[in-house]
Amino acid sequence: MGNLLHNSTEILLLLFLIITFLQSGIDKIFDWTGNLSWLKGHFENTPLQSLVPLLLGIVLISEVLAGALCSIGIYQLVVLEDKTIALLGAIMSCIALLMLLFGQRMAKDYEGAKTIAVYFIPAIFLVFLLQS
Repeated sequence: MGNLLHNSTEILLLLFLIITFLQSGIDKIFDWTGNLSWLKGHFENTPLQSLVPLLLGIVLISEVLAGALCSIGIYQLVVLEDKTIALLGAIMSCIALLMLLFGQRMAKDYEGAKTIAVYFIPAIFLVFLLQS
């Protein structure tokens, strides 16, 4: 119980990232066609338009990987008192968010880019906490 309290900030941030990325990844898996259709329209006037299916797959893999690493990271943090996998999950989360930010900027969706920045703040803060 002491380890839960000692690492409560890290655990809560990991849970935030797990919910964010596993839900997003699951949505992409179960509604691939809907996501692909929307994204093709979103990127139709960008250099990325022909790469949308490939990029959607890359984002899907990065999100699921980030969520899985964060999930394993909680276990290791609480049970084994090891931060390594949690840190990798936080870093992968930041990478996934940077990919999403790049896409929003390419599509000139500045409001969407602002939303990504809101998610990036706790993710990068978690990286900072887990490195110290």
